[in-house]
Amino acid sequence: MGALVGLGVGIGLMLVWSAFFVPRRPRRTDRSIDRAARLLARAGLGDVSPSGFGIVCLVTGGVAALVVQVVSRTPPVAFVFGAIGAYLPVAIVSGRARRRQREFAEVWPEAVDNLASAVRAGLSLPDALSALAVRGPEPLRDAFDGFALDYQVTGRFGESLDRLKDHLADPVGDRVVEGLRIAREVGGGELGRLLRNLSGYLRDEAHTRSELEARQAWAVNGARLAVAAPWVVLLLMSVQSDVIRRYATPAGTVILVVGAGLCVVAYRLMMRIGRLPVERRILS
Repeated sequence: MGALVGLGVGIGLMLVWSAFFVPRRPRRTDRSIDRAARLLARAGLGDVSPSGFGIVCLVTGGVAALVVQVVSRTPPVAFVFGAIGAYLPVAIVSGRARRRQREFAEVWPEAVDNLASAVRAGLSLPDALSALAVRGPEPLRDAFDGFALDYQVTGRFGESLDRLKDHLADPVGDRVVEGLRIAREVGGGELGRLLRNLSGYLRDEAHTRSELEARQAWAVNGARLAVAAPWVVLLLMSVQSDVIRRYATPAGTVILVVGAGLCVVAYRLMMRIGRLPVERRILS
């Protein structure tokens, strides 16, 4: 009996020790889920879950495939347009993310100028950031309104800046926030000069990038038109049953698969050749 009691006590102590002292393996996160979460955050849709976004893509693809199947009665063609329909939400969100980032890049110099004016007028840095919720550029007001509320509730400047970065999900915003964090921690009277220099740098960078994007637009639009044209023609052919059913044969399926693969490869190659350097987020 005593041996059993001792064994039970020993097993219990071992379980307690393993719960507190044995290192746990970090959970592996799915790269596709992480990539979808970053894309949604950059598009300003951080409240949307990656799983919900995936369901929207599947539903869109299923509806597109069903409609084309009803019209053409050709499963290979329906499958191709189902894949296009599933990618359509991703393309829309990606375009929204690019527009949002471009819009932020244009208004950040104004926001930094407002910060410099507020600091020069005697406001503290947290108060100056909170004031951007009212006097700042319109695209940034929601983010700074959240910062003002968060700082008012917690009083922790560093954590409020971290949540501001997560809300913005913007590379330029990361640089501004980290510059302000360093200025807050180091202190001194150089904050006004730092903000003025940062504003000038951001304004020059936004001007240069807008010129490059304007020159690059013809390549991007040409690549998109070249990829979309054959599939628009195929969609118009779907109403002609005697023509479109030729793609239901093995040879027609091979042509569809090879054509789709060539379009994807050519589009990715064209976009890579004409792509501008993409800013990456820092310390996020």
